[in-house]
Amino acid sequence: MFRKLVAIEPVSLIPSAEKALHSYADEVVMYPDVPAGDDEIVARIGDADAVLLSYTSQINRAVLEKCPDIKYIGMCCSLYSPESANVDIRYANERGITVTGIRDYGDEGVVEYVVSELVRCLHGFGQDPWEDMPREITGLKVGIVGLGKSGGMIADALKFFGADISYFGRSEKQDARAKGYRFLSLSELLAQNEVIFCCLNKNTVLLHEAEFEQLGNKKIMFNTGLSPAWDEVAFTKWLEGDNLCFCDTVGALGGEHLLNHPHVRCMQVSTGRTRQAFDRLSEKVLANIEEFNR
Repeated sequence: MFRKLVAIEPVSLIPSAEKALHSYADEVVMYPDVPAGDDEIVARIGDADAVLLSYTSQINRAVLEKCPDIKYIGMCCSLYSPESANVDIRYANERGITVTGIRDYGDEGVVEYVVSELVRCLHGFGQDPWEDMPREITGLKVGIVGLGKSGGMIADALKFFGADISYFGRSEKQDARAKGYRFLSLSELLAQNEVIFCCLNKNTVLLHEAEFEQLGNKKIMFNTGLSPAWDEVAFTKWLEGDNLCFCDTVGALGGEHLLNHPHVRCMQVSTGRTRQAFDRLSEKVLANIEEFNR
């Protein structure tokens, strides 16, 4: 049981989950807006022993040093690695603070987004078709960079429509081989496929000038990560060719200065933030708190 639990910013929990928080703490404080900076974060945490946050704020070492009562930090957003987290997990662990996060709660919406945009692009719905005449996904050569949960779901969805799937990752996956997905080097993947999906963890950059040269012209790229998968100079040079890049958020694209580029298609909305995703997020956040309090 926590003495005081503070959500320092909106954390996207459904109402029943917010109500359930009161069964884990004597006092619960939920802030409705994003704090302006470290000083405000420290003030909001105060003497709380439990903190919740989403992906829009940072709890760094400087904040942790000024908040000695914290025992638990619940990230109400994806946690893949300490390097990509918006909490200084290593320093928190040194202090004996438990940090939890969640995964795999918004992937379904992302899969629907990429299928929708790809179909519209290939068929020419509301735009010129990508090629001289409308075409299907059938036979389309698709490369997945990062065959994790979301990348795997995208691969499975496009295979259902008849795409030829290959992927690059740290190592070959046996279940992917069983599905007929080919494991390629990054250079082979970029050169051989018509459409590339970058499904990487936040702050993971794999595409530089050499990679864009291997990718070549007349290609489509989707970035489904939270940050760009590329070096911006090389990326913008590649955009000048007969190419297209799709992103759902400005963060995935790399900044508002790229929004008006004629070869960029950015929805400016997180496509994983659906009603069902909030349900899954809430369940996982509460499960993490329950586990900590056992």
